[in-house]
Amino acid sequence: MDLEQLKTEILEDGIIDVDEVEKIKTEIYADGVIDRNEADFLFGLNDEVSGKDNCKEWGELFVDAITSHVLDDDASNMEIDESEAQWLTSKIEGDGQIDNVEKALLTNIKEKATKIHPTLMSEITKAGI
Repeated sequence: MDLEQLKTEILEDGIIDVDEVEKIKTEIYADGVIDRNEADFLFGLNDEVSGKDNCKEWGELFVDAITSHVLDDDASNMEIDESEAQWLTSKIEGDGQIDNVEKALLTNIKEKATKIHPTLMSEITKAGI
């Protein structure tokens, strides 16, 4: 399924439920890797459902998938380099707020990364993490 089509389908009722999390997982993990397009898709979904009554599995999937995208890469394994920091910062600030799911993401990255670029550390500090 096309990611935009999936996004439209998921957002019909304005929240993400357990069945929709399973659909998302199936799609984004089909090749075993979360690529930038899939990561952008997840941030887009999160911006649309931020602050709504989503299932807890949504937050877990979002945090795990985005963490994997930025930390499990060949270029900077377990580190947040400058380009990843800039991308994450632009995505987190994209809707003008840092929601609880994004805070959980930043906390997870802070705990797991062996090195974090100052651009993202500034965002983490700003979020009170």
